[in-house]
Amino acid sequence: MISAFSSLSSHWNAILPALADHLWQSTLFAIVTALLVVTLRKYSARVRYIVWLAASLKFLVPFSLFIALGSRLSFVQSSAAMNSEISFVEEFGRPFTQSLPQAHSTIAAHSGHVFHWQLLLLLTWLSGSLIVLSIWTRRWWRIFAAQRTAGALSSGREVSVLRDLEHASGFKAGLKLVSCPTALEPGVFGIFRPVLLWPDSVSMHLDDAHLEAVLAHELCHVRRQDNLMAALHMFVESLFWFHPLIWFIGARLIEERELACDEAVIAMGCHRATYAESILKVCEFCLSSPLTCVSGVTGADLKKRMAYIMTGLVVRKLNFSRKLLLWVAACLVLAVPIVYGLLNPAVGRADNALGAAPKFSSVSIKSHPADANGIAGTRIMMSLRNGSFVADGATPQTLVQIAYHIQGSQLAGAPDWMNSAKYDISAKVDKAAQNELNKLGEDQRGATGQEMLQQLLASQFKLKVHQESRDLPVYELVVSEGGSKLQKAGDRGMMHLGTGELISKGTPLALLTEQLSARLGRTVIDKTGLTGNYAYALRWTPSAEEQARVKHDELASPDTRLLDSSAPPLLNAVQEELGLTLQPATEHVQVLVIDHIEQPSQD
Repeated sequence: MISAFSSLSSHWNAILPALADHLWQSTLFAIVTALLVVTLRKYSARVRYIVWLAASLKFLVPFSLFIALGSRLSFVQSSAAMNSEISFVEEFGRPFTQSLPQAHSTIAAHSGHVFHWQLLLLLTWLSGSLIVLSIWTRRWWRIFAAQRTAGALSSGREVSVLRDLEHASGFKAGLKLVSCPTALEPGVFGIFRPVLLWPDSVSMHLDDAHLEAVLAHELCHVRRQDNLMAALHMFVESLFWFHPLIWFIGARLIEERELACDEAVIAMGCHRATYAESILKVCEFCLSSPLTCVSGVTGADLKKRMAYIMTGLVVRKLNFSRKLLLWVAACLVLAVPIVYGLLNPAVGRADNALGAAPKFSSVSIKSHPADANGIAGTRIMMSLRNGSFVADGATPQTLVQIAYHIQGSQLAGAPDWMNSAKYDISAKVDKAAQNELNKLGEDQRGATGQEMLQQLLASQFKLKVHQESRDLPVYELVVSEGGSKLQKAGDRGMMHLGTGELISKGTPLALLTEQLSARLGRTVIDKTGLTGNYAYALRWTPSAEEQARVKHDELASPDTRLLDSSAPPLLNAVQEELGLTLQPATEHVQVLVIDHIEQPSQD
């Protein structure tokens, strides 16, 4: 059960940023739609209805789909000048996704209270959707039950008028008319095989002119496929019930569809006063439809509709400028994300997105020679204060792990030479770039240094990568039953790394999980819920596999002191000395996949 909840948390954590971006984009689209409707307020309600419907359906279609389509069709390689523009578009269009690291150790550290918050959010959304669906299901069943008791009308005044209207308007489907003992207003029920429900008692209150007006209105609903459009918006409402704009758009759709039918009925030659009287008579003797996907005659604001019908306003046809405005808006909505995908291909997205950080102007790469006894030391240092990067005896795999802040278990597709070939690298930026680096704050230096190293790997090693989510074995770090033994530290301190030893003078648990991940060969996820800096001394007896891994991955400086053989193994030491427990589990983990890498040209 715990593993299932953990997997759910990982999936939810990966979905949340993309969902936030989608909601932001759809909200902005709806606001722009509202402004567009204002410019069309003196034109046909049918056009405004289509615009509002597009705003509703946008909530079902993320822009990321168009971006993915553009990425698949990509044949253009973006230049350095294009990269800055693309970076701005991506940062503006996907602010929540962009706020996360591109490749981080298991999507950062999860804590217990964060997971409970995510689970509560998920359950709240699911409960709201089920409530909305249950209300609509109950109303639908009420109308379905009325239709089951209805009898088909094959003759009579109503059938005769309906067939004449169908013939006059060119409608060839032959709408089925049924009479039912209900107080609901006349309405069209069904989507693909619609049926016109006609209450028994309403005909006696309508003369022929009124009857013709009501039937003409319902026939307009059928011809416009209003039930299908309403059902689609109801589906949107069930998914995004928490968004107030969804309900606002729903009200506008009902309003505009009724006005559009009113315009159509008047255009068919119906007298305005007669048509208005027919609507009022139906309102007097019938109840309005409880479902928006059952199109009736009394929907929307009656006072506004009566004024709209009786004022005799002439509906303008769209002129060239308004048609051009609509075409440009539609083209931009489709073209911008597709063009962005064309210029920013899916393959190699992690390295092609580079460009904001300064690039090294001079780079020197040489093979690292082993010393006399065959042991090669390792030193990696980046200093943004003087704009330099130095690596002695570093493998490409180690550089990739540092550049993308991942563990070895999160790297896939790496050729064997990536973890065996060692290089001495010296790189430096020019004076102008150095001046820019000196302006960075402390919180910006880490991300900038990583991006600069990613650029170096892309240019010198021809590195191309992408990210995938995979289910991998991990360790979850939790507080033991006896409680944590960590000592809270106020200021940030240093961490000493040694073989079988980790000593912290005041560091966050993120550093501990990274070091444990490296030594255990599995990603460690922090689920302790502990924040701040902690002091501790962790000593253990490393296994043969761990010693080989530490030496091979260059994770600790050589330590020739005699180890205390009485110290417990690492898993036991974490529990005994820190009051924490490492629980094996399976998690959805972000993995960096090597698409292409080459051995560099050497000096």
